[in-house]
Amino acid sequence: MSFRIPSALTALGLFLVLASPAAAQKAKVAKGAEPSYDGRPLSSWVEDLSGASPYTRHSAAYAIASMGPKGAPAVPALIKGLEDSESTVRYASALALREIGPDAKDAVEPLRKLLDDRSEDVVAMARKAIKAISGEVVE
Repeated sequence: MSFRIPSALTALGLFLVLASPAAAQKAKVAKGAEPSYDGRPLSSWVEDLSGASPYTRHSAAYAIASMGPKGAPAVPALIKGLEDSESTVRYASALALREIGPDAKDAVEPLRKLLDDRSEDVVAMARKAIKAISGEVVE
């Protein structure tokens, strides 16, 4: 003989569990959690922005770019990336700032310096980033 719980009772039990203060607290913690990419938190990617290898630095910038506006805490480190000796890192840093958007407003002036970069790709991305952050179209 099998025992079945009526579906209304199951639904009520599920509601009570999800509506509990403990469940609400867990949801708050999850909302305030540090953004991550590929199983690594933002802070780990920010550390990689100062890594020894250019590949490590530009990979970190791309990872942060994928976080969009949630990557805003990385703006100071990304601004430093705009001065990197490797164009791939400068490009990826500008791209990440573009993806962060208006929360990267402190990067507009450093991005303007890239408008004279020797890499046309870096210059183009700096223009796009300035537009995404400030709305200003730069020629």
